[in-house]
Amino acid sequence: MTGRGPEEARGAPVHPTSEEPVLAAGCVLWRRSPFDGALELCLVHRPKYDDWSHPKGKLKAGEDALAGALREVEEETGRRCAPGPRLSTQYYLANDRPKQVSYWAAEAADGSFEPNREVDRVLWLPPTAARHRLTQPRDKVLVDELLAALRHA
Repeated sequence: MTGRGPEEARGAPVHPTSEEPVLAAGCVLWRRSPFDGALELCLVHRPKYDDWSHPKGKLKAGEDALAGALREVEEETGRRCAPGPRLSTQYYLANDRPKQVSYWAAEAADGSFEPNREVDRVLWLPPTAARHRLTQPRDKVLVDELLAALRHA
């Protein structure tokens, strides 16, 4: 996908620094409820941080951002997914280091969740409930971006 998110369009990272950012990628994972067909978003709980977020993680050396996003979704949720529109790239400090996280919308496919050290729970929630459950305000913005992308699909 060639679309650029709002922060990419602005150009410079939010936290400019001479230090190279940690590169990461993830997805706002969605599905239609198996019960009523309503839109649901997948959130992951990371026990190390006791937070709720979208599935994401650091890229391996030389790994393409989209490939890394899809790998992280499968590792964290047990689900394969079909990538959709590109969402924004976020820039922030994590452990006093700059971090750059690229996101895509992605529709969940087959697979099943197995709790692990990194992610111990997943929740499938309607967008409003997901927005309230997310720990970081920057992750809430991605819910709105996903909804806009799905409206224009």
